[in-house]
Amino acid sequence: MQLSLTENNDIILQNRVLVDVDIDPMSRKVYIELEQPSLLNNQADVDRLVDSLRACCGDQVTVPLKMMNKVGEALREGDWRVTATLARFGAVWQVIDIEPGDRMARHYGLAVDLGTTTVVGYLVDLSTGQIMATEADYNGQIQYGMDILTRIYLAGTPGGCKQLQDAVVETLNKIILGLAQKCRVERREISAVTVGANSTMIHLLLGLDPSRICQAPYIPVVNLPGYLKVSDIGLQVNPHAPLYCLPGVGSYVGGDVLGGILASGLHKKPELALFVDIGTNGEMVLGNEEWLMACAGAAGPALEGDVAHDGMRAEPGAVYQVRIDPETKDVNYKTIAGQKAVGICGSGLVDCLAELLLAGIIDRAGKFRSRSREFVVVPAAESATGRDITFTQTDIDNLMRTKGAVNAALETLLEGVGCGLTDITTFYAAGAFGQYLNLESAIIIGLYPDLPREHMIRLGNSSGEGARLVLISDASRREVEKIARSITYFELNAKEEFMNRFVGSKFLPHTNLDYYPTVKQKMMQRGLIQE
Repeated sequence: MQLSLTENNDIILQNRVLVDVDIDPMSRKVYIELEQPSLLNNQADVDRLVDSLRACCGDQVTVPLKMMNKVGEALREGDWRVTATLARFGAVWQVIDIEPGDRMARHYGLAVDLGTTTVVGYLVDLSTGQIMATEADYNGQIQYGMDILTRIYLAGTPGGCKQLQDAVVETLNKIILGLAQKCRVERREISAVTVGANSTMIHLLLGLDPSRICQAPYIPVVNLPGYLKVSDIGLQVNPHAPLYCLPGVGSYVGGDVLGGILASGLHKKPELALFVDIGTNGEMVLGNEEWLMACAGAAGPALEGDVAHDGMRAEPGAVYQVRIDPETKDVNYKTIAGQKAVGICGSGLVDCLAELLLAGIIDRAGKFRSRSREFVVVPAAESATGRDITFTQTDIDNLMRTKGAVNAALETLLEGVGCGLTDITTFYAAGAFGQYLNLESAIIIGLYPDLPREHMIRLGNSSGEGARLVLISDASRREVEKIARSITYFELNAKEEFMNRFVGSKFLPHTNLDYYPTVKQKMMQRGLIQE
């Protein structure tokens, strides 16, 4: 799989390798032909196997108790020709399966992007690093709350943490089953799992208490869980397989962000780059090969379903693109799958706000110039619901707060390192939202900085790509842990200047229009502001 540039500077996931990595996966298969035992060579079965494996894997090879009987059975069934599957647990290789005959061709792993709303699984051929299939589903925890804080609260109630863990494990097992059926793979043949997720999602997956993540001084239980076993949480793959969660660096900068840094390679480049992932939280990383600084804050709820009056997730029937004629105020819109409109998803909401500004329907403070409290995007006669689909003043106010938080976070981050917007050479937009959001609309409302468009790159699911890289390459695993150690992370909630900037940032695209020269020019051309 590769993130490759398209003509529009989009980076899309393809079935090739993103970066030049040597295939050295978290699990490996070894085919061995052993000498049969005899009265002159009466070495024990397990010892005989381990001695042979040490020749290719080093001294640190172990066989767990539950595997020992299976060793003798497989050796005899295969006439002393067997394939051993070994998994990496730190510096130790552990035998997690043994099969009669040559089974080298069937070597699989699972990389997961565990999102608050959506979970994506990638079945990977560990011999080549190629993605064989992708499966996605909504996170089962949604039934207990769309947002992170609701889930953290539930986790603190009796039995709540187990409920949330069971829900997400059930989602993962459905994805695993779907991938296995799609590729005709036995689930036990999946011999390693890696997960990229924010800190709260990792805690809930592992059954850890997330309550202190949202309380000063915002300390997680763990940032680097290390190598665990899938059986610890009940994933339905090889029960002895390792589970590795990409490390985080704080309560709100987790393994999904570090996976994105790894996938983008910004930490290896001399030029200054900004990485932004706006989802449930808004995470930012600024830096280059010499240093990295990160911050995060709540940003995404206004961009997700159930928050806007007619908001919804990005599903068939969701309005994802909106254009308003500045003269006639007529609306043109597009829906996912071309179906009749049901509601508006996040990218559509951002389009609405940008188009309302450029059409002169709202002012720079985000207020309707008329006495109206809403704008009809889809009239009742055209909608699937039989009623108007609208974008309301409350929706605008919520988006303005989100936009303001992102503005304030970026300014605080830049000031912390003594840089300005013009010092940023490359901008990376990560996550599913960043993949489908119209860049111009995001810039017009001030959600993204006004940088040269050729320097703005969509990374797509960089969390999933980071998880895949760690799955297939031990060097990538060491690299992501090094990234975690090198990042300077600060809590925005502890910064008074952040709150001051947030209060003063609720103008479109920004209080200071000079920060957004292309937007300023558009507004001048339409007579919305004076030079």
